[in-house]
Amino acid sequence: MTKVESRTGKISFSETKVYHLLSDFNNFEKLLPADKIKNWESTENTCRFSIEGIGDVGLKIAEKEPYKLIKISGDKLSNVEFNFWIQIKQVQENDTRIKLTIKADLNPMMRMVAAKPLQEFVNILVDRIEQLQF
Repeated sequence: MTKVESRTGKISFSETKVYHLLSDFNNFEKLLPADKIKNWESTENTCRFSIEGIGDVGLKIAEKEPYKLIKISGDKLSNVEFNFWIQIKQVQENDTRIKLTIKADLNPMMRMVAAKPLQEFVNILVDRIEQLQF
């Protein structure tokens, strides 16, 4: 199992606001690089899109623990089994930290190819989440 963790991000809003934004896939499109994502479709708990050079991706929210955790997995059409966690922790009023973790079942060859792009992906997501205006 391959595990990739982001750096810890800092957001100047409450855990409630952060959770509500990140627990709805309708808000996710603005977090992803527009030049790489095509054919975005979403509901609150699912999304599908194409990534240039990779293909179609489908995600679903598998579990929500209000104000603390959002667990995302691939949908039934995904080629790779993985889980993606968004951890949320408020440390003070209007000071919330987030951390993203991906665990994927990758064969050794895929691990070599995908590890660096996955690391870049989670760090870019943290950067974009920190820049959001709630």
